[in-house]
Amino acid sequence: MNKFLPITMEEVNEQYGGEVDFVLVTGDAYVDHPSFGTAIISRVLEADGYRVAILAQPDYKSKTDFMRFGKPKLGFLVNSGNLDSMVNHYTVNKKPRSTDAFSPGGKTGKRPDRAVIVYTNRIREAYGQIPVVIGGLEASLRRLAHYDYWSDKVRRSILVDAKADYLIFGMGEITIRKVAEFLKNGTRDEIKKLPGIVYQAKNIDHIENAVILPTFEQVREDKKQYAKFTKESFGEQNPFIGKTLIQHHIDRYVVQNPPCKPLSGEELDKVYSLPFMRTYHPIYEKEGGVPAISEVKFSIISQRGCFGGCNFCSLAFHQGRIVTARSHKSIIEEAKKIIAEPDFKGYIHDVGGPTANFRFPACENQMKVGACKNKQCLFPTPCKNLKADHRDYLELLRKLRSLPKVKKVFVRSGIRFDYLMADKNDTFFQELVEHHVSGQLKVAPEHSSNNVLRYMGKPNIEVFEGFMKKFYQLTKQAGKEQYLVPYLMSSHPGSRVQDAVELALFLKKHKMVPEQVQDFYPTPGTLSTAMYYTELDPRTGKSVYVAKSYQEKTMQRAMLQTYKPENREMVKKALKEAGMEYLMAQLLPYHKHSEKEMKKDDFRRKNGSTTNQGRNERKGGRPEQKRNQRGVNRHHRGR
Repeated sequence: MNKFLPITMEEVNEQYGGEVDFVLVTGDAYVDHPSFGTAIISRVLEADGYRVAILAQPDYKSKTDFMRFGKPKLGFLVNSGNLDSMVNHYTVNKKPRSTDAFSPGGKTGKRPDRAVIVYTNRIREAYGQIPVVIGGLEASLRRLAHYDYWSDKVRRSILVDAKADYLIFGMGEITIRKVAEFLKNGTRDEIKKLPGIVYQAKNIDHIENAVILPTFEQVREDKKQYAKFTKESFGEQNPFIGKTLIQHHIDRYVVQNPPCKPLSGEELDKVYSLPFMRTYHPIYEKEGGVPAISEVKFSIISQRGCFGGCNFCSLAFHQGRIVTARSHKSIIEEAKKIIAEPDFKGYIHDVGGPTANFRFPACENQMKVGACKNKQCLFPTPCKNLKADHRDYLELLRKLRSLPKVKKVFVRSGIRFDYLMADKNDTFFQELVEHHVSGQLKVAPEHSSNNVLRYMGKPNIEVFEGFMKKFYQLTKQAGKEQYLVPYLMSSHPGSRVQDAVELALFLKKHKMVPEQVQDFYPTPGTLSTAMYYTELDPRTGKSVYVAKSYQEKTMQRAMLQTYKPENREMVKKALKEAGMEYLMAQLLPYHKHSEKEMKKDDFRRKNGSTTNQGRNERKGGRPEQKRNQRGVNRHHRGR
């Protein structure tokens, strides 16, 4: 019978006889599901015969809780959870969030700010120089010097601040197995040779084929040096031909080895076949469980990696640009486990990954030499070598929806519409509309101004308009009432108030009434964050306009939701600033109405009598809490 890994000393005694090899410290509650990094890394180690205890959300105010299992035989593994702890804690306006989906009952305050640093320092207080390996999203994206939005300054590599021995970046399954082997055999020096590892060194004379990056001191003091550093470091994130990166930090060097090669399909299948319990530890039941499980319980991760190349997304720096897919057999086996759940109602909520309709590498060359250094697969237009083919994904969805007890299989993780439009065969598009849309299909045009889209790394808006036209044609042919739900972003680098007005006009033209929009959030590990901080485009060195004042950000955001009464004054102010007062009657058709009439109109809108969105909500659209959590993840994807 499968069991959770131990989280108490009693469970350690029962399962392991009192001693563990590794203690895995995490900022999340313990959820043993393959959508959670802690679950995957711990199960991979368990499969190799290691004894792993989970220290979930420890009391970080002293060292006591970090001694719960005694001194582990081989060392500590540390992550902040599925999200960067600062993104988890704060909105883009740097205000504390009211909920935490990865904590029991959704309560906040269970983990500290900069959790990886705090946890590692407590471990050092408890056990001195015991081996400590940090990983997960927070460590991976902060592995070199990085701009920190919350303190508005450039910080050192998290490895230096945490005083850890090694940092594993990327997805980590291959690397952690080798790290464990070398720790077990007493050959720690071999760890520094592994791909996917960052370490500190006093001397770098022995390192060959390396790129010397601008120093921490240089990038902290000079924004041009920061832009140069960003371009150089991103250019070497290639597991096939990328070079070692070296960055001097005050009195030492931070050395990043090339990324680890992505898992093969067979290796990915093996990971997802591990004996996950697929839910949270029962200890959290009395607190109402862990809300994050509701997003993934009836969903299937079918692949990882993304060649989409959005500049505001951290995927390229974490999961990488090479897509690896699980086999149909593996996915169907997981679907059968989902079907066997007692509360399964017949609906598989999602089958996808970072981008649902990417199933294989963009071209044959990617598995030989990696993704191109200075070219994108889809931007500004699809590469001539791109293989836009949905046949395998379509076959997979057909198999899943034919399983007994399955009523519907939805695609909710988002599709890349320009990749879909590049496929000359319409069969997938037709069946997507007919069988796999739950009333609403999420897509991410992000903006309508081609000026802004260029800085985002997104296709021109004409591509989205072509997709939108085709979607509604196919929807009508299928005899359905379905709608597109666009992800939209305000205040991305390059966006001026005039661009926000252009987006407002686009929404008006297409009768779109977005319920949820998002300000650009400068998180570590993205090109867009480098643009935000330096006001330079790292790729070209040219200046970029950046909206940084609270008032301008508020104006740009208001233009995306001109229908809201509370946005009226900001919309007027934005139109005046842009010299476009003549658009007030068009964008604010009720601006001369009484307060009573505005409230009446707002009541009708919220109850769905004037918008497609409202009709969809009554039909059972995604609850607001779930949409909000998805919003948190948008710039910050990856495990």
